[in-house]
Amino acid sequence: MIKAVFFDWSYTLVYSKPSPQGVYGGVYQKFGVELDPQLIMKGLALAEKQLADGNPVKWRKSADEEVFIRYQEILLAEWGVTLPRDILSQVIRNLKKAADEITVVLYDDTLPTLRALEKRGLTLGLITNMERGMNFNYRELGLATYLKVVVTSDEAGANKPKPPIFLLALKKAAVKPAEAIYVGDQYGTDILGAKGAGINPILLDRGNLFPEVSDCPRIERLSEVVDYV
Repeated sequence: MIKAVFFDWSYTLVYSKPSPQGVYGGVYQKFGVELDPQLIMKGLALAEKQLADGNPVKWRKSADEEVFIRYQEILLAEWGVTLPRDILSQVIRNLKKAADEITVVLYDDTLPTLRALEKRGLTLGLITNMERGMNFNYRELGLATYLKVVVTSDEAGANKPKPPIFLLALKKAAVKPAEAIYVGDQYGTDILGAKGAGINPILLDRGNLFPEVSDCPRIERLSEVVDYV
């Protein structure tokens, strides 16, 4: 019996303005690289799979630049573009600056889904690699009413997909792994992370970026989660 449903933050409950296409497209355009928006999303999805720590705009500013460089190299390989490392360093600085200007907005199905799940008596929670203060304004967006358990990587001392962040959420919700569902938009960090902690994963694939995934439920709208509880 499912007693708790946990959610990822970015591109699960909220999306960013400007979009990833806008951020990456705008930054790379400064360096003479014109990118198709769909190609940007495919590259980001691939990089997320290969680097489980997630997207650079979510990383700490003190993170080792080599990780950022590797992320950009994965993107560029997918895009068929080559840039020297000194240019990539400049790209990274521009991306960090752009990240500071990003705001987040609720998807139109977020609140209706949370309300529907709450009515079923489920404990709802958030498990995120986001740092508090980094566009992490869930209270201002009216989500504190529904999200009774909130766990960040800072609090857990570990990022997704490592087990401690998921296990802390289970402890706070006072439920067993088999009694919980975790919904996220990234296979490497969200799905594999939840599986590693014994939690039932659901992949939210709003952009149909992971059609090959078959080892867990894959949904296109958050509202479809209701069918699994």
